[in-house]
Amino acid sequence: MASARHGTGAGLRTGAYPIVDSKAEAITELMLDVAQCFFRIRALGQKTGLITSWGGGAFGFMRSLALLGPLTVPQIAQMRPTSRQRMQRLADELAAEGLVEFIDNPKHRRSKLVQLTRKGDARYGELNAQLLAIASTMGVALDEADIRKTAEIVRQLSDDVKVRSERLG
Repeated sequence: MASARHGTGAGLRTGAYPIVDSKAEAITELMLDVAQCFFRIRALGQKTGLITSWGGGAFGFMRSLALLGPLTVPQIAQMRPTSRQRMQRLADELAAEGLVEFIDNPKHRRSKLVQLTRKGDARYGELNAQLLAIASTMGVALDEADIRKTAEIVRQLSDDVKVRSERLG
């Protein structure tokens, strides 16, 4: 975001309003920067093909299955800020492309498990390799430990936002 916002927080002003709580301002700045980064990542994903006509959800959906194994649609939906219906549509679209398949769930008769097909596993591997190739050229001046710490901080804030959102219904 604007470089004028970057500073120690002491005596900082935004427009005509003094910043009373520098930690709150820092969190606000982080949220705005993460949002801006998200939109830039989405644009890059669209240009590189990582985000398809289904949107970025297809890669995330397949990644969940690749990392966690077969899951139900409700389980996948619980991991994301989206509806079960949206995840069901995505599962159906991926199944129509032959990337996932529905299998019997030994724990629940009506809620099928979704798993990657061989084609889906191969496609996920291609997309993941492409993402890693892009990521390997980014942040060259950043230390890996700093990147991992930042990722953990963003996860913690994301969890906090999720809890607050759930409280609001």
